[in-house]
Amino acid sequence: MTKKRCAWCEKTDLYKDYHDNEWGKPVYDDATLFEFLILETFQAGLSWYTVLVKRDNFRKAFAGFDVQKVAKFTDATLQVLAEDVGIIRNKLKIKAAVTNAQAFIKVQEEFGSFSNYIWAFVDNKPIDNKPKTLSEVAATTEISDKLSKDLKKRGFKFVGSTVVYAHMQATGMVNDHVEDCWVRNQSTSVKKSNILKI
Repeated sequence: MTKKRCAWCEKTDLYKDYHDNEWGKPVYDDATLFEFLILETFQAGLSWYTVLVKRDNFRKAFAGFDVQKVAKFTDATLQVLAEDVGIIRNKLKIKAAVTNAQAFIKVQEEFGSFSNYIWAFVDNKPIDNKPKTLSEVAATTEISDKLSKDLKKRGFKFVGSTVVYAHMQATGMVNDHVEDCWVRNQSTSVKKSNILKI
């Protein structure tokens, strides 16, 4: 029997695999949250699929998404990345990845982890929107507006509300799987305790 999925992911098996195994599942570890932040930064203005097909290349280019290493990238490294055909060669976004890594570390130092910081915006539990169709899935919300504003205040770049909401969807802060999608009832099953409130 064919599994029913959110229609946006039916393009390729890569997209289906991402949808089935990652999108909408709560992420609490900083390494993965940073990876998605980097990828969403490059996705700004483009399709997520464009980034997803280059994900392995991004991983190699950005030191396995090691936030400490990315924060120390030199201008020479940025120039090399700007010539890397395996990633999206946008110099502003490449520079923003380094700026965001530095801001990410500052958040970790202030809150104990980036996870503590970002999950507090949804009271430390996923929001289940229960959309019936894709047309009911939002592009931004009041929470993504608030989070975007706070990230910008902290020095993050390319974190407009649309990008932030996409990050929230990807990391399971919200569950936007449509009503008849087979994944939706599994998406909020991950629990986390002892999360710092801000």
